[in-house]
Order: sequence, then C-alpha cells, then structure tokens
Amino acid sequence: MPQPSHVMALSVPDESTLPDDLRPYWQKCRDKLGLVPNVLTAWLLRPEKLRTFIASYNALMLGESGLSKLEREMIAVIVSAVNHCYYCLVAHGAAVRALSGDAQLGEMLVMNHRVADLPPRQRAMLDFAVRLTEAPASIAEADRQALRDHGFSDADIFDIAEVAAFFNYTNRVASAVHMMPNPEYHTQAR
Repeated sequence: MPQPSHVMALSVPDESTLPDDLRPYWQKCRDKLGLVPNVLTAWLLRPEKLRTFIASYNALMLGESGLSKLEREMIAVIVSAVNHCYYCLVAHGAAVRALSGDAQLGEMLVMNHRVADLPPRQRAMLDFAVRLTEAPASIAEADRQALRDHGFSDADIFDIAEVAAFFNYTNRVASAVHMMPNPEYHTQAR
C-alpha cells in the first residue's frame, strides 16, 4: 500500500499564499533539490513560524560546526528512528544515502544504527543522541566526557545536543499532523 498522498492531515495553504519574501527560498529548493520539501509546505500554515524553522534548520544543518553535514544527518535519522518519525526517516535517510554514497548505511541507520560498522567516534555521537532522546534527564558528565574522549570539543557536544533536540521537536510536529515525505525521497541515492 503506498503512503498517503497528502502533505499533512491538516489543511495545506496553496502556494499562491506564499509570502513574497519566501518565494526565492521555494525557488532555491526547486533548483537545488528538484522539489519543495513537504515539511516547508506544511509549515506554510504558519508563515511566521516557517521563517523560524528555516533559519533554525539552516543554522543547525548547514552552518559552521565541527560535525560534518553527514554526521548531522545521521543524528537526524537516529533521533527519528527512536521517535518512529516516518517523514524524517524517509527524508533524512535519503540525505544520509546521498552524502555517504552508501545506501546500506542509510538503511542501517533507519532500522538499527548498532548494526552499522561505524567509527567509534560516530558510534559515541549517535549513542549520545539516542540517550538524549530516550532519557534526557539521565545525561551526566560521564556522557559528555565520553564524547570528549572521542575527540569532540565542547562546541561539538553542544551541536550534537542541539541537532538531536531540534529533531525531537520536528519529529513530534510531523507525527502530530501526519506529515508525509515527498515521494521522490524514496528513490534518491539508491
């Protein structure tokens, strides 16, 4: 059975309602990705919050960091796996496949990151993101020190935490509104 064809279970504004200041961003998505991600279309229901979402996403996922773009996408997938967020597993799983050039890695991270043959540094990063998602109050200095022992700086640890927190937030929104990923993500980088 194919996934539902809707963007989300709530009403979706027509693109004609797109504020003028966001039109160049829509075009940039089409030029770079070949599509406008459904998450942006969904957030168009609240344009003022869409602007905040775009700024936060771009700063976290594309901004300066000691974490690679791939590592940030890996965190997105791991958090989404814990939360069973279909939208983010499909969309960010495709990003992991594309950035790594490894379709198997994308699938392993979606299903169970512990089966992936990862460097100890990345395993520690992902284990921290899982723990932060499952039991945030249990994070202690020993958890941060374990990341330092794998070469992460305090700024890197902050970035790991912030990326994990952002996807915990967006996973919950996507699940609450039954957001569906763009169908194109299913076949990308395979």
